[in-house]
Amino acid sequence: MAKILVKNALVVNEGRSDVRDVLIDNGIIEKIDARIDAKENHKEINAEGLYLLPGVIDDQVHFREPGLTHKANIATEARAAVAGGTTTFMEMPNTNPPALTQELLEDKYKIAAASSVANYSFFMGVANDNADEVLRTNDRKKDVCGVKIFMGSSTGNMLVDNYLTLTKIFSGSELLIATHCEDENIIKVNKEKYKDADNASFHPLIRDAEACFSSSFAAVQLAKKHDTRLHILHISTARELQLFTNMFPLKEKRITSEVCVHHLHFTADDYAQFGNLIKCNPAIKAPENKKALWEALLDDRLDIIATDHAPHTWDEKQLPYQQAPAGVPLVQHSLLLMLQYVKDGRISIEKVVEKMSHAPAQCFQIAKRGYIREGYFADLVLVDMNATTTVSKENILYKCGWSPFEGHSFPAAIQYTIVSGEIAFENGKVNDGVRGMRLKFDR
Repeated sequence: MAKILVKNALVVNEGRSDVRDVLIDNGIIEKIDARIDAKENHKEINAEGLYLLPGVIDDQVHFREPGLTHKANIATEARAAVAGGTTTFMEMPNTNPPALTQELLEDKYKIAAASSVANYSFFMGVANDNADEVLRTNDRKKDVCGVKIFMGSSTGNMLVDNYLTLTKIFSGSELLIATHCEDENIIKVNKEKYKDADNASFHPLIRDAEACFSSSFAAVQLAKKHDTRLHILHISTARELQLFTNMFPLKEKRITSEVCVHHLHFTADDYAQFGNLIKCNPAIKAPENKKALWEALLDDRLDIIATDHAPHTWDEKQLPYQQAPAGVPLVQHSLLLMLQYVKDGRISIEKVVEKMSHAPAQCFQIAKRGYIREGYFADLVLVDMNATTTVSKENILYKCGWSPFEGHSFPAAIQYTIVSGEIAFENGKVNDGVRGMRLKFDR
């Protein structure tokens, strides 16, 4: 790896913003200083006027490989990720076949090693009948990000509603358990009530706040009973926020939470414009929920910002509401969206970095990533806050080829993305020769 010297960047890190030079060597941040003199073997990047941020760590994506590659694959979605400033992803197990054995889980790591331009980790999947296999992951806690439980509707064999299985996993797992929380029985009742629903505006009525709260409450109770390290994904309702606290720093929390960019941006009022394009699980809900989510994000009851990136083909999304799949492609534009809110004065850029880089690293105990520190891996993104990025068919890198932000102009632009010390994205182009690294964990 060549040495890279980033000159005169406004470094945003650990609550501060200072102009600094950053020297990268052999994938590692070697030195951070007010002035570092360039040498002949340095590739120098003039970052004057640009912000240097730690790369985004997205703790929840669906890259669809293996088995669902007509929608996406690890290579295509990792390319989209680095184009948007995301250097690291953690991918979910509901592929085909689902990652329900150690061997199937390892197969995904092999695919990523051969094809991913971003750093990667994969969750071990839970079904009603594989508890013993899941607990084998305890032996791999230093190189697997966590265990994923769908405590709500899912595809294939991944809805976990057997109390004995849940108890065994919650009591026995030494890894973080991440949960999708929606109460299946409540959803079934609502589906019958709205069985003639013919458009996406019914989605938050069927997958309602009560379904989310009931399931999240059950997960929290199990975690408290067994002292489990629980992380509840994609919180979407005001009511669920009572389950989380800001009375302790993140490093002391046993129960943490994530909010996704689409729940911070869209509301149920947007179904009239976007329809199935923003149909997702859990549903985007009434505006009062978005307001409450923002308040909880800013006061640290919500710990992490992620995407739940979940692509489907355009044709699949054009099906009638009840047949159209749930999920939204978001990983290429999540940082740009949050930087838009920085420009709007809704959140500081330091807080964005905290929630999208520092907190995921701390929450999952990722080794030497998520911060701009000497001795850490150089996962970095250079952002121009005086430029614009207009989303178009020509620059969408998702395999599905569409985005709910198509035609929208973000008031910022990603100029460089550096993954483990290599330039993975530069001035609009992905370097397909770069390969990300498998995450390691300090557990």
